[in-house]
Amino acid sequence: VLQSPQPVANFTLTGGDGTPVSLRDFRGQVVLLYFGYTYCPDVCPATLVELKQAVTALEKKQDEVQVLMISVDPERDTSQALQEYVAHFHPSFLGLTGSEDEILAAATPLGVYLERSAGSAATGYLIDHTATVLVVDKDGFLRLVYPFGTPGADIAADLEYIIKD
Repeated sequence: VLQSPQPVANFTLTGGDGTPVSLRDFRGQVVLLYFGYTYCPDVCPATLVELKQAVTALEKKQDEVQVLMISVDPERDTSQALQEYVAHFHPSFLGLTGSEDEILAAATPLGVYLERSAGSAATGYLIDHTATVLVVDKDGFLRLVYPFGTPGADIAADLEYIIKD
């Protein structure tokens, strides 16, 4: 558990219906931030499966948690396509996108790395990115950072603790 000296800097991106969505809109909820993209061949879908398991395990407390997936590939991830993608994992998940500059402004202060790299003929290109899940508490402070592969059950157990705070 991290003890952040100040809240995570607010950012505003575009939600699935094209409206602006800010991090501060979720004060009072625990927010799980994940930076990924719909064309990701492995890490992103695996992470979203674990986040689905975590949220589902919370049962009646699910409304106290919000998963936000922020696209690192705004060129291909339209707001609508991104929202459809995350909804396949859980109906409450929200996908956010924006310009490259807006995404970098949200990602950089959180230590999230992203860089375009060569892909195959089928993918065109890939995005190398930090594959952590960042947990922001109800007051906007960064509390946890999960590495790739953290089981959903472990995340759920931690969220139970954080929700009680």
